[in-house]
Amino acid sequence: MVDMTTTPDRSTDGDSVDLDETATIARDLIRFDTTNYGGGRSNGEADAADYVAEKLRALGLTPQLFESEPGRVSVVARVEGADRAKPGLVVHGHLDVVPADPANWSVDPFEGVVRDGLLWGRGAVDMKNMDAMMLASLGDILRSGERPARDLVIGFFADEEAGGVLGSHHLVTEHPELFDGATEAISEVGGYSTFIDGRRSYLLQTGEKALIWVKLIARGTAGHGSQMIEANAVTRLAEAVATLGRREWPITLTDTTASLLREVARILDVDVEQVSPDELVLRTGTARGFIRGSLRTTTNPTMLTAGYKHNVVPDTAEALVDIRCMPGQEAAVLAEVQDLVGDDIEIVTMHTDIGLETPFSGPLVEAIERTLHRHDPGAPVLPYLLSGGTDNKALSLLGIAGYGFAPLRLDEGMDFPAMFHGVDERVPLDALSFGSRVLRDLLATY
Repeated sequence: MVDMTTTPDRSTDGDSVDLDETATIARDLIRFDTTNYGGGRSNGEADAADYVAEKLRALGLTPQLFESEPGRVSVVARVEGADRAKPGLVVHGHLDVVPADPANWSVDPFEGVVRDGLLWGRGAVDMKNMDAMMLASLGDILRSGERPARDLVIGFFADEEAGGVLGSHHLVTEHPELFDGATEAISEVGGYSTFIDGRRSYLLQTGEKALIWVKLIARGTAGHGSQMIEANAVTRLAEAVATLGRREWPITLTDTTASLLREVARILDVDVEQVSPDELVLRTGTARGFIRGSLRTTTNPTMLTAGYKHNVVPDTAEALVDIRCMPGQEAAVLAEVQDLVGDDIEIVTMHTDIGLETPFSGPLVEAIERTLHRHDPGAPVLPYLLSGGTDNKALSLLGIAGYGFAPLRLDEGMDFPAMFHGVDERVPLDALSFGSRVLRDLLATY
């Protein structure tokens, strides 16, 4: 691997802006194109991993680099805490990003452009912002001569955007000793603010839906495109895809979502029994983009493959469907999916990962609440169930309870959930600075 001790050689408007350490690191990381296409195709994380490792070495740490496959690199370092008797805390992010088509963006997605007080680029939100906050907050603690309150395991994982098989799951399976002594973890997609009835509130991610990625396979009769083909594989597949894509699954409230709705109702001063869950969620500001998907199972078709010529009816057609359901409901949901598409459609499970639900209580949650209140007094902190997933799924296999806490104080007009995997992904510079201060405070005191 190449030892990246300097920033990639790029030039943008942001280079003339006076950036703080967090924004500088985030910009540098965006400039590494670590696109993960899935299905084994990736640009790899090696160069970004070397950059991160060098930052950790500069802090006097000894990072370890793990290459699960050529170019697929994760970085882990242990930081000795002030009280070694306390259980360790894993603080982790991922270095890969989803693809970005430059034709759809108003900036080059891998230039790390700074404009209008925002850092733009793929990974600005998911999740090179948190990677940068981790490095900057840890650096501030160690350079000041302090230690974190407890041992930290700092992780920058590969392959999260493809389920973490070559990243967090690889480390948990092959190198579980890295996480010895750790009982809790914090990572992405939580700790950000939203506005409920004009009041800024923070969402702490305390659970994740289960993940099931399936392939639908329809078979039929091959033939000339001008013939009457009753057993048309494309038609059969299209019907199955439309059925799943249009399916509105019933509301299923977990302990986390029930608790969230009670808190939202309290803030709105309404009776939670008199207002529907959907209506309550629609009043959670921009966070509804995430929260709506946490109320019910979702079955979203994402890719289609069929045929090879305009006038040939193929005998096979395939579709990929992203299924997210409540923890523990995987078998029942798969059975219902088969009923919906019919026995003529074969369902192949490509990848699964467990759902999680952790209590919105205990010392870590209390420390997060206290820390946020020091930096934003009076703002409520609410639990929520993530409709997507994070590397906390892999860590849970070691008994580590994971939370989503990448703190960002955002303006009311910022549609944060839309930035995840979206076009023109961007994050405010002042939100990055806020996040680093909050994270530093938490790591120094918890």
